[in-house]
Amino acid sequence: MGFLLLGLFIILMLIGVPIAFVIGIVALLGITGIPYTPEATVPMKMVNGLDSFVLLAVPLFILAANLMNSGKISEKLINLALAIVGPIRGGLAHANILVSMMFAGVSGASQADTAGVGKILIPSMLKKGYDKETAVGVTAASSTVGVVIPPSIPMIIFAGLTNASIGALFLGGIVPGILIGLGMMLFVYILAVKRNYPRSQAVEFKKFAKLFLEAIPALLTPIIIIGGIVTGFFTATEAAAVASLYTLLVCMFYYKTLKVKDLPKILMDTLALSSLSLFALACASALGELMSYYQLGTAAQEFFTNNVGSEWLFIIILIVFFLFIGTFMDAIPAMILFVPVILPTALEFGMDPVHLGLIVVITLAIGLITPPYGLCLLLAAKIGDMSIERSFVAVIPYIAIVVIVLLFIAFFPEIAFFIPKAINPGLF
Repeated sequence: MGFLLLGLFIILMLIGVPIAFVIGIVALLGITGIPYTPEATVPMKMVNGLDSFVLLAVPLFILAANLMNSGKISEKLINLALAIVGPIRGGLAHANILVSMMFAGVSGASQADTAGVGKILIPSMLKKGYDKETAVGVTAASSTVGVVIPPSIPMIIFAGLTNASIGALFLGGIVPGILIGLGMMLFVYILAVKRNYPRSQAVEFKKFAKLFLEAIPALLTPIIIIGGIVTGFFTATEAAAVASLYTLLVCMFYYKTLKVKDLPKILMDTLALSSLSLFALACASALGELMSYYQLGTAAQEFFTNNVGSEWLFIIILIVFFLFIGTFMDAIPAMILFVPVILPTALEFGMDPVHLGLIVVITLAIGLITPPYGLCLLLAAKIGDMSIERSFVAVIPYIAIVVIVLLFIAFFPEIAFFIPKAINPGLF
């Protein structure tokens, strides 16, 4: 029965059925095929899978990102980023990366970054003489830091699955996110010098100060979110609610770029995007019950215990596996399905759940720019009017940079743990 379900899963994927429906169909057929198990088990498990206070953070962070885009906060961040790195050769490309790092600290959603920043910077880069490959590649690739630099929706999901500290995961994502951004900026600089990309004039101090003051309300968001969670002032879900409310107030009363009449559309867009992730998560919860019935977690633990004798080999297998999974599955259902399976083995090897979480989240972030799933790649390619094949070739050097940082974090976790241990050693 298990092999039949696996075959069905693969066939449905190959014929293009959306991943959430694939997971739901396999879960339905598999669970109803278990003797003495009522069909109501599937919807019950789907509802139970969403019955979590932590998961409320998902639509709330998506709402915060949509409010940012509609309130044109992303434009404020882009102007500040241009003022900081514009005078460097290839300044627009550097600004693209820097603003993604800033945006990541507010929204926690890579897709929102690609859409909000890409619509502005991809056309601007093309007008300034950048080729399409660079404009699309740097926009898609830099948006992956959106799920690495806190706040991060996948980190929240991982913490809910493993009881890992959300504060430690958030703080642990800061250094990897910065390293990924700096690595991409180094590559862009080499490319800019080689291809003689333009640079902008240095901004006068008075203008820079004005741009900085305009961006301060947006830049305060990650400080409020992370500070509140780390100090225990509020939970991740409460932080997401605070972020949404704060962003709404800033856009309506400080920037005055958002009106009450804009809210219904923003809320509908938030519901539409949230429903995709949460439906996939609900279906994954039902399939997780089926996987528990077949004791895949125990089987995986026995396999690694008998065949993998070292932690480093386990980590390599883990990275390769999630790189593969990320090519056709979103991070949230991927974690719901497979983290409970590999968690016991990771703990047996002595891995800290926070370390495991950083590896899984960064690896699945690469899936955002690898086809056929690659949602950030698809968005950037559509904005830049470029084929998926050419777009994927353009992001390959950036994928290599993320993989290098990932390997450093995987085998030298103290690099990532430096900040959380310095701020709050009690998180570990």
